[in-house]
Amino acid sequence: MADLRIDFAGIKSPNPFWLASAPPTNSGYQVQRAFEAGWGGAVWKTLGDPILNVSSRFAAVSFNGQRVAGFNNIELITDRPLEVNLKEIYETKKRFPNHAIIASLMVEPKQEKWHEIVKRVEDVGVDGLELNFGCPHGMAERGMGAASGQVPDLVERQTYWAKEAAKTPVIVKLTPNITDITVTAEAAVAGGADAISMINTINSLAGVDIDTWNTIPHVAGKGAHGGYCGPAVKPIALNMVAECARNPRINVPISGIGGISNWKDTVEFMLMGAMGVQVCTAAMHHGFRIVEDMIEGLSNYLDDKGLTSVMDLVGKSVPRYSDWGELDLNYKVVAKINTDVCINCNKCHIACEDTSHQCIDMLKDASGQSYLKVREEDCVGCNLCSIVCPVDGAIDMVELANELPPMTWNERQSVIGALGTSSADFVK
Repeated sequence: MADLRIDFAGIKSPNPFWLASAPPTNSGYQVQRAFEAGWGGAVWKTLGDPILNVSSRFAAVSFNGQRVAGFNNIELITDRPLEVNLKEIYETKKRFPNHAIIASLMVEPKQEKWHEIVKRVEDVGVDGLELNFGCPHGMAERGMGAASGQVPDLVERQTYWAKEAAKTPVIVKLTPNITDITVTAEAAVAGGADAISMINTINSLAGVDIDTWNTIPHVAGKGAHGGYCGPAVKPIALNMVAECARNPRINVPISGIGGISNWKDTVEFMLMGAMGVQVCTAAMHHGFRIVEDMIEGLSNYLDDKGLTSVMDLVGKSVPRYSDWGELDLNYKVVAKINTDVCINCNKCHIACEDTSHQCIDMLKDASGQSYLKVREEDCVGCNLCSIVCPVDGAIDMVELANELPPMTWNERQSVIGALGTSSADFVK
């Protein structure tokens, strides 16, 4: 059986599955229930000066019959006194000494504020700190959260202030509401961050009730933008993790967050550079016990791959992730329709005919039976037909043999420049 333990920037955990700072980690009762269920760690719901929350707070986006494809909230940081939270953190750590407890922190961008809260939370025995520079609503309007996280200088400065007082590892949680997350990640590293975590929630409005015209959710008929998370944001989070993991100036561990719902998602994030993951929406949707399937699935996967440790996954796919200009222009795949599996629903033909390259023909065999066939010479290998096909195995994307050597766009442009010709001349 593979070893699931991780050492994340000096923070030890029995497995890579942590609960993210959010409603599931609002109290000692909840975190202790989570640890009993099998979670390896928890990032306590963000601590700071207690605030007042509103009612209602949550909304969800469903798609094609799937509930909670995306999740939206307008909840803020803890609304419980700091002393109460600290007492419960102490009690929880005492009861579960081998589980990771991280304190999420958010205060005004003032040196003395960071020094004060860091010392207070470390006094109760936390294993590490996570600086919340990501919350996009409510706190941002007060100069905290994403308002700080969108300014590289503030990210660096506040990280430095926290590190001045900290004796435990400092993780910086980054906002996705920015043009290039690597810029703020580099700022965090410059400020002394021991690790980074991403992503926090994305600015969003879940919807509008077309009967009442109220936003969803609404508070007495008024709404506000909130933070979006859940399965729908996974591709965005995965890209941002990958961009930071392949940046040599961001050489610190990454905690992956965003749409992680099962062990397969975890494997993807770790392959793209995350050393561990944090989960929120899936736990809110299905409860803490989902971690049992996540642990079992990950363990079985590692055994099947012949890997002895979960750490063997970290970053293995990063070298395969690059820029568009580094992709081979001479590589070619085409669609192949397996007529013995195809149910002749014609979705592939419609999609290709209306919105792609019109390369799927509707034909009849000698007996008059209809079938579909791809004209390989016109197929560009876009994958659309296989994506819309409702039957597994009905369409394969097959690589074509190619006598041409690999050539990227960057290589092509380099040759053009060396020859002193234009792109148009090169094409001719």
